[in-house]
Amino acid sequence: MKIKKPVGRPRKPVRQINESERLEALRAYQILDTDPEKVFDELAQLAAFICGTPIALVSLIDSHRQWWKARVGLEGTETPRELAFCEHAMQGSTVYEVADATQDPLFEENPLVTGDPHIRFYAGAPLHTPEGHPLGTLCAIDTVPRELSEEQREALRILARQVMTQLELRRVRLQLEEERQKLEGVLRMANSTGEALYTGGRNEIFVKQDQRLVRVLTAEIQYVEALGDYVNIHTTRERLTVYSTMKDMEAKLPGRDFARVHRKYIVRLDRIVTIEADTALLDAVRDSGTSRPPVQVPIGSSYKALLLGRLNLV
Repeated sequence: MKIKKPVGRPRKPVRQINESERLEALRAYQILDTDPEKVFDELAQLAAFICGTPIALVSLIDSHRQWWKARVGLEGTETPRELAFCEHAMQGSTVYEVADATQDPLFEENPLVTGDPHIRFYAGAPLHTPEGHPLGTLCAIDTVPRELSEEQREALRILARQVMTQLELRRVRLQLEEERQKLEGVLRMANSTGEALYTGGRNEIFVKQDQRLVRVLTAEIQYVEALGDYVNIHTTRERLTVYSTMKDMEAKLPGRDFARVHRKYIVRLDRIVTIEADTALLDAVRDSGTSRPPVQVPIGSSYKALLLGRLNLV
């Protein structure tokens, strides 16, 4: 049986490829299944124009498919890897050219040759990472047999290098964006921590009373009580009613000194004298020599463990 010889330019030996490293390199670009991008579309259009072909592709070879980042003259976005001409082209170091696929034993029975799009001519320049991993090709395809001139082959090689340059730029932009997001996250955490430390170190708050701001020392606050849309701030001398929420009060009071003991109560820890069952007894307040009775504040069951954990128990 006489074996047909491939028609076209001689092909260099296939290079050895570490497939797991190649796939890892490909996925590091985060390019697969992304939307079309103008820069890659224009490079594919240039390849078609320079090579004088109706079809041109920026083709990337995944583990099981050939996916097109850019395409001219062809519908769809991918084909099975085993049908891809680019599978062979990417393994070389220069343009891989098939003058007439119907006369090439490697491709003559390929469904892309025997059926739509009826490939006859193929030329692909490999896309190699800076580390040498092959990702795919920039290729030009025709439905009639032909060959490229040396100038066209060199132009296809140059365009393939430009595709890789754009892939590298795109990867760097993504990395910078990821680093920016990480940095913003760190800054947010730092700002939150700084704010919490600053809040925790403050020993006074200002509350609005009758169109004026009144300074209240946090050391004088005995407890805070929720009252609908308002809160009562009970100090050693008076009760102040302000429009606020318990969550907002928690944020403004120094966290090291106060604890939420109930959905309706915040107490100053050093005012607690006794805890009996689900009730905290706050110390009596002496004002102008007059004693006041201790205050009983309920402790919510969901807050009790946290409260006890903050007390210096023996």
